[in-house]
Amino acid sequence: MIFDEQIYKFMFAALQEAELALEKNEVPVGAVIVHKNKIIGRGFNQTESLKDPTAHAEMIAITAASSYMKDWRLNECDIYVTLEPCIMCTGALLAARINKLYFSTFDPKYGACGSLYNLAEEKKYNHKIEIFSGIYLSESEALLKRFFVNIRNKRN
Repeated sequence: MIFDEQIYKFMFAALQEAELALEKNEVPVGAVIVHKNKIIGRGFNQTESLKDPTAHAEMIAITAASSYMKDWRLNECDIYVTLEPCIMCTGALLAARINKLYFSTFDPKYGACGSLYNLAEEKKYNHKIEIFSGIYLSESEALLKRFFVNIRNKRN
């Protein structure tokens, strides 16, 4: 699927966040939240450095965007993430009323937006998030592979 140039621009910004995570020896996942073609929240995984299991890229970006908007409702916002959100993050995206979710690669172990579950488009909730995937897929996968190869090499 071919996407609008703006979508690639924002996903590239999420990839830059993922690179920041990689530099800090965190799982390289990055996220940005966009409102009216402006990035209003950024985040990258920081679970190790903050010693916080909720410090996922999406959660940090949601907090930043909510602070910017001065509201917990982000229903006019879209999120760009380099890896399919987990159950926790998908729940937070639903609670925040995120409009659209764009992500690079599926997460077959923890993904909650198409891999294991599809909570974002579940009809039982009062809110549904439109999902798009595959944007900068190979770049995101390369970052993840690099991280996990480094982890394995350190163990050996």
